Amino acid sequence: QVHLVESGGGLVQPGGSLRLSCATSGSIFSINVMGWYRQAPGKQRELVATITSGGSRNYGTSVKGRFTISRDNTRNTVSLQMNSLKPEDTAVYYCNAIALSEYYWGQGTQVTVSS
Repeated sequence: QVHLVESGGGLVQPGGSLRLSCATSGSIFSINVMGWYRQAPGKQRELVATITSGGSRNYGTSVKGRFTISRDNTRNTVSLQMNSLKPEDTAVYYCNAIALSEYYWGQGTQVTVSS
């Protein structure tokens, strides 16, 4: 089992920045890929960014160039730096981990971009 807890969400104005963090516990030795997904009201959950244990990154098209995912393997955390935020980035952001082909999810943290 892997447990994930997100932090760092909130309200920010368009053009602003936020940093999300995800702390892990449990069978963390088995984690390969970690990432962030988001779900806006009435929409499907979508990929934001993923990072492998080796540091390979993948980003959703809508966030490329604005968001940066990073991972600290010693602290078993994954972070998402979000810059140049837009109203359409408003969503619940979920931390994700893939361990031994099992998907694990955090509870989610709300990000609202509004003036």
